[in-house]
Amino acid sequence: MRKREYDEDDVRVRPGKGSRPRTRIRPAHEDAVEGFVVAVDRGRYTTLVEPERPKGSAQKRKPPQRRLVVAMKARELGRKGIVVGDRVALVGDVSGRPDTLARVVRVEPRTSMLRRSADDTDDTDGIERPVVANADQLVIVTALADPPPRPRMIDRILVAAFDAEIDTLLCLTKSDLAPPDELVALYEPLGVPHVVVHKGGSLDELRDHLAGRISVLVGHSGVGKSTLVNALVPDANRAVSHVNAVTGRGRHTSTSAVALELPDGGWIIDTPGVRSFGLAHVSVETVLAAFPDLVEGTVNCPKGCTHLDEGCALDAWVAAGNADPTRLESLRRLLSSREGTTDDPSAPRRDPTPDDTP
Repeated sequence: MRKREYDEDDVRVRPGKGSRPRTRIRPAHEDAVEGFVVAVDRGRYTTLVEPERPKGSAQKRKPPQRRLVVAMKARELGRKGIVVGDRVALVGDVSGRPDTLARVVRVEPRTSMLRRSADDTDDTDGIERPVVANADQLVIVTALADPPPRPRMIDRILVAAFDAEIDTLLCLTKSDLAPPDELVALYEPLGVPHVVVHKGGSLDELRDHLAGRISVLVGHSGVGKSTLVNALVPDANRAVSHVNAVTGRGRHTSTSAVALELPDGGWIIDTPGVRSFGLAHVSVETVLAAFPDLVEGTVNCPKGCTHLDEGCALDAWVAAGNADPTRLESLRRLLSSREGTTDDPSAPRRDPTPDDTP
């Protein structure tokens, strides 16, 4: 019997399976244009695109205008989130004409990211919810009356700012209804700068703090954020509402974050009013890092010390005159704020403290 000779027809190939490995090389999109995300709405991203200046032109041409381009997220980005303040790369139809749609193919590295916990009712849930990207200042807007200030909410927002390494500014509104002295004294040991405004008053001091920066405005509903935005950006047309006389709450007039350019330079990002600010993603070490004058005093703390219980070495450290007692009080107030996420007076709290009262 002769030995059988084989050729390529005898090789079995499974249908649907190629012999070439799948490549993971993605296009570089070197021709992509840069955009700044100013609004997000149901998977559509409104981006501001700066015009490219013509080069080598001897004729004087009218400079091209900036344009708003609506885009969707490209598939290669996967589940990577895009938020207001992101700087992105766009391809496709970037003309900005009505009914056109570009694609976001790249999110540039962020300089900062303000986050809060996704589930405000479950403090054990460490899932993070991004709020805005690339902001360098967080403006905490709070009314001095109608509705009254809630220090626990201010504390939690401060902790989120420390975590994001963003500068903070306390903006106190409605000073014609109540004096600011008590609230200012409460945050003076933290070194948080503040401005006080009232209806119809000058906003020059606030404008000085905002000039040339990307600032995100955060606060309860009804504290006057939208009124401030309309005064700072005359064509913003942000809806405003009144505080409910029965519940003391404001109505959510801003439904999504939006970035608005200031006439004198800089940006403000207006965010919807919040009644809670989860901090499950923030560690004790992050909060402590905002108090460099107290860090050395924690060397002798027991392992796993929360700096809230008896046996914390910070008590002896401060008693020996190494730090200001008000600083330790402020640290513990912020650490306590991580234990509960809601600041709604009608909601039950797991650990009521004196700081819960406005």
